[in-house]
Parts: sequence; structure tokens; C-alpha cells
Amino acid sequence: QVQLVESGGGLVQAGGSLRLSCAASGGTFSTYNMGWFRQAPGKEREIVATVRWSVGTRYYADSVKGRFTISRDIAKNTVDLQMNSLKPEDTAIYYCALGYRAGHYDSWGQGTQVTVSS
Repeated sequence: QVQLVESGGGLVQAGGSLRLSCAASGGTFSTYNMGWFRQAPGKEREIVATVRWSVGTRYYADSVKGRFTISRDIAKNTVDLQMNSLKPEDTAIYYCALGYRAGHYDSWGQGTQVTVSS
């Protein structure tokens, strides 16, 4: 069973930056993709960014394009999310996820809080 551990959340002022990191261990051999999702209070969980593990193809939600960058390190089994020009509406719990087939995520991290103050 794969385990995902996120780190890097915190409190930042609007316009600032944060970098989230997710380390995967166990069961990563057949990884198809990894991604970052977020859930704000009273809202449904939404996709933020994903990366196809083998080829590196990236996807971004429209709300974060040009501000966030997802990257992966295959050797270290990590996926990072660099978040720049943060806005108060980016405030949420951010979750790392791993999937073994397209469009489906099988394992989730515990989440890390990101709070952007105005």
C-alpha cells in the first residue's frame, strides 16, 4: 500500500509563494499519474494540477495556470507544487494523490493547510 506524505503548507500573504512537497513510498512501481487537489471550507474537492508519471505531461486547472507549477522526481518518488502569486481564494487543504490508471486516484495523503491572507 502506497503512503503519501505532504509537507510545506503554511500561512502566507497574498502575492507570496509556497512550495508543497509529497513523498511517496511503497507501491509506486506502477504509478500512472500523481496530482494535487484542494478543498476549501464548504466547497467540494477540486483538481489543481497533475503530472503523468512516465512522460511528465502536466495539467493545470484554469484557476492556477501561470501561477502554479507541478514537478516530479522519479528517482525520489516525489511530486512538488510550486505556488506563486498566491491569492486568498487559494486557501484550502491541499492533498497529494497517486493513481494507477488515467483519471483515477487510488491513494491520498493526509493533506496540508495553505492559508493566504489578504
